[in-house]
Parts: sequence; C-alpha cells; structure tokens
Amino acid sequence: MTSTGTNTAPHVPVLVSEVIAALAIHGGETVVDGTFGAGGYTRAILSAGAGRVIGFDRDPDAIRDGGSLVPDAARDGRLTLVNENFSRMDRVLAERGIGLVDAIALDIGVSSMQLDRAERGFSFQADGPLDMRMSKSGLTAAEFLNSADEADIARVLRDYGEEPRARAIARAIVAARPVERTAELAAIVRRAAGFRPGQKSDPATRTFQAIRIHLNAELDELEQGLEAAERALKPGGHLAVVTFHSLEDRIVKRFLRERSGATPAGSRHRPMVVDRDEPTFERVAKAIGPSERELAANPRARSARLRSAVRTSAPPRKDRLQ
Repeated sequence: MTSTGTNTAPHVPVLVSEVIAALAIHGGETVVDGTFGAGGYTRAILSAGAGRVIGFDRDPDAIRDGGSLVPDAARDGRLTLVNENFSRMDRVLAERGIGLVDAIALDIGVSSMQLDRAERGFSFQADGPLDMRMSKSGLTAAEFLNSADEADIARVLRDYGEEPRARAIARAIVAARPVERTAELAAIVRRAAGFRPGQKSDPATRTFQAIRIHLNAELDELEQGLEAAERALKPGGHLAVVTFHSLEDRIVKRFLRERSGATPAGSRHRPMVVDRDEPTFERVAKAIGPSERELAANPRARSARLRSAVRTSAPPRKDRLQ
C-alpha cells in the first residue's frame, strides 16, 4: 500500500524482503497478513515457508479477487481470506478457532489497486467519482465535502493532511459545492493553494490523503490494530508494520516504545511517568526505509517506513493508546 501517486505497473509490495526478514518465518508458521490488498506480502510469506496465512482486508474487492491472486494457496487451504478490518483480527481468529499466531504483517494506507481504479475515487491522477471508501460502505468523500461545514473540512485537512492552507482550501471547496469528481476537487485545491505547473509537489496530494484518512478512520484503525496484534501474537511472535505517512509512523513508533518499556526519561519540566506493566514487546528495530534500488524500481515506496518488534510472554495491556 501507499499514500500517493499512480502507476500502471502491476502491484509491487514495498520493502517486501525487509518485511519477510522481520517476520522471521522458518517454516510451517501461521501468519496474519492484516492488509491483504493485491496479495503481494501473502505470496512472499507463503514462499518463505509459512504453513498458513490468514489475510484480512476491509475492501470486498480485495477479498473477491484474492483467491485468483494466490490460487494454489487458496485451493489447498494455506490461505484464508476474511473481509474484515484488521483491528478485529484477534476476535475473528478466536471465532474461527485459530489460536495465537506466529507473525503479523500490516501495510498501512491505500493499496495500489485502489489508487489505480479511477472509479474508487482515491486518486486525482485519473478522473472519477469522489468516493474513497475502503470498505465501499458509509459516507463518500463527495457526501462529506458537500455537507460538512468549512471549519470541519479545514480541521480534517490540517489534522490528517498537515495542510498549511487548510482554511483557504476548505473555503474554496464550500464555495464550489457541489463537488462530485476527483478532477474537480484537485482543480479547486490547486487554485486555492496557488499551485503552478512545474512545482515539485501537488497540493492536491495532501487534501486527498486527509479526506481518505478521515473517511476511513485510518488512524483509529491503526491504533486498535496494533492492540489487536498484541493480543493475537504468541510469545516470540513477530510484528512488522509498514507505514507511508508521518502520522501513521508516529503512532507505530509510540506504541512500540510504550509497549517495550522504552518511555522517555523525565525532566524537571515533565516528570517521568512510571510504567508498571511488563513490556509486551522487545527487540524493537530501528525504522527501515527503502533502498535506492527499490526507489528506482518503485517510486511509490519513497515515504515507506518499516518498524518491527517481537512479542514477549507478558499478558496484553488492557488500555488504549492515549
């Protein structure tokens, strides 16, 4: 998955070799691919020797097409596909009688499949209806933009897109309503942001990203998904999370820091908070980015970051990320 851009090439999983190394698959393990998408990580996980993969995706299109993407594993029972949010993985596994798993991979954001299908409305590179719903249910981007007040739209652009001209863009969207197409929205944003052809980055990128994250509650899903992974992993199990946005990466970094007991030291301005819970993760690795070779082959990987850790034997925490 990724957050920006478009590409007519087949789906290429990002940091796939590094993810497989972080999952430490030796053979016969049960692995959760929490964001199945086009099946790129699942194929690599099975090739590495996993005995079984349970693939989750909230997008019904991904589940519908999944069996044909990994046909051998789907036929022989090594692949189980579940049309469900990965934040519910522990409950779904329990409902299916599956115990704690050996490894979990999460690839956060929108998939290349979704970006490259104009009718899904995720990308401004090709005109399509303003949709952006990963699950194909709930409020569309057009419905949000055409009903929300200016302040709410500005807040979404600021909080989830880190857009410095959020208020001006929100005002322009409200003035242009109704907005129904991706090309319409991109043009409105560019005018409001003073975009000139040839500039390095297109301001529409931040707006589309912010609306998508808001509609799909992606940051809440990530927080809850990390907690679900903590509950679903067996002691010694490996967690690997790939993010494409600084907000996502901050959530993963903070979660692993807190769950491993590596909270920052206190100071005279901010006293240290003592964590009395046992660490639930250890061997937290430094973030890994793509190599120059991968970037040359797949520019979408540019903002990708992989963080990984190993589950301890401590019981899972009961609190939510604050």
